[in-house]
Amino acid sequence: MKSHPPRRLPGLAVIAVTVTLLLAGCAGPLPERGPGTKVAASFYPLEYVSQRVAGDHAEVVNLTSPGFEPHDAELTVRQTADVAGADLVVYEKGLQPAVDAAVEQNGPERVIDVTDVVDLEPLGAHEAQEEHGSDSNVDPHFWLDPLRMVKVADAVRRQLSELDPEHAADYSRNFDALREDLEKVDQAYRQGLADCDRHTVVVSHDAFGYLGKYGLHFESVSGLSPEAEPSPAHLAELAKLIREEHITTVFSEALASPAMADTLARDLGLKTAVLDPIEGLSNATAHEDYLSLMRANLEALRAANGCP
Repeated sequence: MKSHPPRRLPGLAVIAVTVTLLLAGCAGPLPERGPGTKVAASFYPLEYVSQRVAGDHAEVVNLTSPGFEPHDAELTVRQTADVAGADLVVYEKGLQPAVDAAVEQNGPERVIDVTDVVDLEPLGAHEAQEEHGSDSNVDPHFWLDPLRMVKVADAVRRQLSELDPEHAADYSRNFDALREDLEKVDQAYRQGLADCDRHTVVVSHDAFGYLGKYGLHFESVSGLSPEAEPSPAHLAELAKLIREEHITTVFSEALASPAMADTLARDLGLKTAVLDPIEGLSNATAHEDYLSLMRANLEALRAANGCP
């Protein structure tokens, strides 16, 4: 947990922000600071963990708008105000530059940077640092490992308990229930992927490396960025691997265009399916949550890899 000295917008800046909102017309007034605890989470998996631990004792806001990938997030004035007005911010430094800047400039005293809580894996072979949009050389998609999510949840529990000691026992109970759920998902992956015909998975972009702990090997069409164009040489290597490994399925994603995955599958006569990196919810997955999406991913992997 990194601490930052409390900073607030100076008077002139507040006036400027208010004028901007008035000129915007429909933007509405700045959100008022309520009497309860407020948590700002930078994207969906962190929102999910924070909400599960907080229960009814804190308001949790998501700084990434629904339907957008966290990598592409740009904060609105209202979301910037959410950062300034929060008691606690939970974010992943290096993933979202706009969030990093808001936390640095106006973040609260209590900040959880999850890169201080979980160990991040190195980037995959086909990933380039410039694709990620930062100088990081690690894979940011840690949340696909349920046990790493347990560590984040525990950090949220500790911070909320210090902020609101009256409800510390509830935060602990909520954390215990979430930990049990996450451990069950981890065990389901270990058992469900233990004896498969294939262990290589072709995905549209390199977001699933943390599932490698379950014996899987991922090859991506486009690298870390969903919009990156693969080279002809890479596509040829991928086609060769698909034939050698008898791969049946190419996976696309919920929040990214399926065009490249669909083209590759069509050219090679393969099936297509969806594997969700769970970076955020969309209209199609608004009724789902982290746990149900992880279970859906497991079933998709089992079907594609010939798991009994």
